[in-house]
Amino acid sequence: MGLLDRIKQGLKKTAQILQTDIRDLFKTRGRLVDQAFLDELFEVLVRTDMGVQAAQQLVDQIAQKYRNRVIEWSEAIEEIKKGLKDLLRQPESPIRFASQGPTVIMVCGVNGCGKTTTIAKLAYMFQSQGKKVLLGAADTFRAAAVEQLSIWAQRLGVEIVTGPQGSDPAAVGHRAVARAIETQADVCIVDTAGRLQTHQNLMRELSKIHRVLGKQIPEAPHEVLLVLDATTGQNGISQAKHFSEAVKCTGLVLAKLDGTAKGGVVVAIRQQMGLPVKFVGVGEKPEDLLPFDADSFVDAMFAES
Repeated sequence: MGLLDRIKQGLKKTAQILQTDIRDLFKTRGRLVDQAFLDELFEVLVRTDMGVQAAQQLVDQIAQKYRNRVIEWSEAIEEIKKGLKDLLRQPESPIRFASQGPTVIMVCGVNGCGKTTTIAKLAYMFQSQGKKVLLGAADTFRAAAVEQLSIWAQRLGVEIVTGPQGSDPAAVGHRAVARAIETQADVCIVDTAGRLQTHQNLMRELSKIHRVLGKQIPEAPHEVLLVLDATTGQNGISQAKHFSEAVKCTGLVLAKLDGTAKGGVVVAIRQQMGLPVKFVGVGEKPEDLLPFDADSFVDAMFAES
């Protein structure tokens, strides 16, 4: 499967909603762009969880160009796609690698967001680029998290640094970076405990891990990736804001896109956060983590199955 085909597969549920619901607005070949049509179109767009602001912007663009004129279904689709691509376009933001020594990537997110699987996918991606990867299991809060990450490490053939359950997560992060330096690893990915953004003591712990990672390598962590579960929709924005304040997130990974019809949430997140979306998760397999590209993403949102 090519890159676009894989994104299409991941956004199948979102595309089905958009294709079906927008097509249903057109009872005949064309539709008069009056207030009733604009209101119905607005409701369809909001159902993808792109947010009221983005949906209104897209509807206003169509109103400005077509009000009191007949619009064809294909014209409506093209106008919406063009508007979405403008909203989602962002400067290229590849992973920032260290100029020398290991690149340290800290990964955070709430419980159940798909963080561990995302780390495995990142490790697989870096491996496929010929890089030596080491994992740090600094989620010492849940034994299951360490076990799950260890299984992935074994499956991928990468080294993992762990600590006893309940031990200091920052100490595990510190040891992981030290081991990455010692073994001349190219990339050190540090997991952190899944937590709700409202738990202030846990957010302070995240800040501590962030500080400790920088003690051995001054610029570390080079990336702080926040994993968001696409199926939670708009709630992801609240998460993003709190995490970003605590650990200066550098980019977002939108996981579980294949499990939701709310693929439009990426629009709301981009509009309100200003953080780049670096990757999207479109399946369970290690290779199902794809670099985010606005044009491909929007084309996939409207792809006919």
